[in-house]
Amino acid sequence: MSVVGPRPIMPDQIDLYARGEIYQRVPPGITGLWQVSGRADTSFEERARFDEYYVRNWSLWLDIHILLRTVWAVIQQEGAY
Repeated sequence: MSVVGPRPIMPDQIDLYARGEIYQRVPPGITGLWQVSGRADTSFEERARFDEYYVRNWSLWLDIHILLRTVWAVIQQEGAY
C-alpha cells in the first residue's frame, strides 16, 4: 500500500473496470484522485475513470496535488457522509 493511489477494490469488482489491468499496475493508496474529487458524490464509473487517469498520468506533482487536496477535503468534510 502507498500513501497516494487508487483505493483497494474487492476482487470481484475488477471486472467492473473497463481496463482492469491498468488498475492493477499500481499499489493501492490511502488517498487518491477519487477521494478528493467527490468520493461519495460520484458513481462507480467515475471512480474507475479517476483511477485510470491517475495510473496513466502519474507524476510526483500529481501526488503532491492530491495530498494537498486531501488536507482540504478532510477540513471541509467533502464527500463524506
